Amino acid sequence: MSNAAYAEEPASEEPGDSAPTESKTIRARPIPRINIQAFCEDRETAESIQKASSDRRLARAHVNVRMGGIDAAVTFFRDASTPNLIIIESLRNGQALLEELDRLADVCDQGTKVIAIGHVNDVLLYRELLRRGVNEYIVAPTDVQDIIESISDIYTNPETGPIGQVAAFIGAKGGCGSSTVCHNTAFAIADHLDNEVVIADMDLPFGTAGLDFNQDPMQGIADALAAPERLDEVLLDRLLSRCSDHLSLFAAPGTLENPFEVSTQSCETVLDVVRANVPWVCVDLPHLWTDWAQQVIVRADHIVLTAVPDLANLRNAKNIVDQLKSKRENDRPPFLALNAVGMPKRPEISVKDFAQALELDPAVVIDFDAPLFGTAANNGQMIEEISAKSKAAEQFRSLAYLLADHHEQKAESGSLLAPLLSKLRLSKTSE
Repeated sequence: MSNAAYAEEPASEEPGDSAPTESKTIRARPIPRINIQAFCEDRETAESIQKASSDRRLARAHVNVRMGGIDAAVTFFRDASTPNLIIIESLRNGQALLEELDRLADVCDQGTKVIAIGHVNDVLLYRELLRRGVNEYIVAPTDVQDIIESISDIYTNPETGPIGQVAAFIGAKGGCGSSTVCHNTAFAIADHLDNEVVIADMDLPFGTAGLDFNQDPMQGIADALAAPERLDEVLLDRLLSRCSDHLSLFAAPGTLENPFEVSTQSCETVLDVVRANVPWVCVDLPHLWTDWAQQVIVRADHIVLTAVPDLANLRNAKNIVDQLKSKRENDRPPFLALNAVGMPKRPEISVKDFAQALELDPAVVIDFDAPLFGTAANNGQMIEEISAKSKAAEQFRSLAYLLADHHEQKAESGSLLAPLLSKLRLSKTSE
């Protein structure tokens, strides 16, 4: 009997005492352009798959959900070629489920991958399904997280290494300091986490990333967007401008000689190439709401929304947060960076009232400090380089650690217990 549907052996991981459990935090990569056919027996399962199909990570995949389970799948594929991935649900257990899967294998093409959804939490059944080549087994009831994680795991190639994360930085209003937050946070990720970071300055005519890092590159992101099909690892390396050991700049031209038209497809292609080569891409977005800008924001792994505590910023921030709630149901809300707080003689909305109106607590609150930020801007330096001990530098480090889900280690040198801890370490080492 042919087992073509399960020709590719999955990873031989086994659950501890039961079948795989659901993941509460989505850590999935974007899914490539594949066709997915789902055949369900339970309405709730079908609804979960349908909701998952609208998630940003499955934006490129074509998903079709039908009822009828394995019987319907066998009937359908007798006269049709099988897709890249089949998701099937069965209410049966044990040998009956295995026999159903064997019937499905007989009508499947070589290379088709399979996710099985069952209603039996049996580790022996799970192991037998993996032995037969089923790529993943999920125990019902399923939710959106289960579906997205399982599909992403199948199309994750451990030999290629992790795909980089995209953090999109957007301002609630022009001039609120989103670019400053982006550049300083990217610098903190590179400097304190030792991760390779690329800043993609998408404000082509007015971008300030080059000025902020005292760089004047001849080429940059506009060249890549003009011919995205040519961009590869070699060309990317030529177009990037190195700012530090771990930080590179994909600079905007910052000129008005030609009008810049950015297409949604070219923007997607360029960011895909960048994220395939570095762990972090910090996208500095202009204050626009175009098709391509919306796509970058909606499909980003993380979003940082910068706002100043006034009424216009509050209104715009509220609109952006509401939009993201509807378009990113399976993602955490954006990180709110409340900037330029406490400007002298300026009436402003309190941090508490701003957060209550947005129903979103600020991730960081950056105090107004004209001398510090002005000096950094004029010198083409980051806040960390001007004053590493300043409150602003601490806030940017905190935001970097939040994005990376790291916990900043407090220096022991400032503690009264530091000498004792040092002696304890030395004694343990000598043992």
